[in-house]
Amino acid sequence: MRSYNPKEWGKIVFDFHKSDTLRKLIPVLLCVALYAYVVAFLEKMYVPAEYKELIKSLSVTHTLLGFVISLLMVFRTNTAYDRWWEGRKLWGSLLNNSRNLAIKLNSLLAADDKNTKAFFAELIPRFALELRNHLQDAGARYSLDQFEHPEIPNFDRYRHMPEQVVGSMMERLIQLQRDKQLTAEEMLFINPELISFMDICGACERIKNTPIPFSYSSFIKKFVLMYTLALPLGYSLSLGYFIVPVVAFVFYALASLELIAEEIEEPFGNDENDLPMERIIQTITKNVNAILG
Repeated sequence: MRSYNPKEWGKIVFDFHKSDTLRKLIPVLLCVALYAYVVAFLEKMYVPAEYKELIKSLSVTHTLLGFVISLLMVFRTNTAYDRWWEGRKLWGSLLNNSRNLAIKLNSLLAADDKNTKAFFAELIPRFALELRNHLQDAGARYSLDQFEHPEIPNFDRYRHMPEQVVGSMMERLIQLQRDKQLTAEEMLFINPELISFMDICGACERIKNTPIPFSYSSFIKKFVLMYTLALPLGYSLSLGYFIVPVVAFVFYALASLELIAEEIEEPFGNDENDLPMERIIQTITKNVNAILG
């Protein structure tokens, strides 16, 4: 995720980064501008005078459709941002629950039990790392650690890695209870944070695996395209060749909103506008290691 100061207007307006929509839309904008120029030229040179007033009346239709398309775009961007913000809240909960679990374990485990503390200091941040890899379809085999950890044996990298990490922590806690190092009440005290890990994983998977319905996304794209292509038909006689930049700007505004919505509705990637998962993982690792020593 890109960090910036929202108060620096000049820097933001004139900064054309690699994900800027203008860069992506330049070829299409040129085609739309050329189309608008051709329509304006044909209407000016070849449309009989008796039909020009009829063509000008088409602008009323565009005014009515403009209200409809504005409602559609507002709903589209709000829906996409809701998905992004829900993902951010889930990863914020993962950070808080990781720290809470480390604090509880540090309080309950014996001060000289370095092996157990080292085990959880490794696995708590490891869950966040494996969850990120899982959501990005990179697989745990592409994680930072390519070697087998002696304290974390039998990980199958071709299965659901976050589930295996939580399972290993649960097995270790149950073994501690059997060895009388933890009581049943202490297990209940720890359990909510541990269960929350898989709840967060499932919620992230729901966001990732449930895109905006195809028919809705397809309709918006078609509507934006048809609305833009119809603009020169109704306004070229009134605006002349000035219709060319007007149509290009309208298409840029509408298409940019759709591109932004497409990007932020998938918040678990590596784009500049995606969630700062790497920073959250680093924070979890730093905090957990500080708590568990």
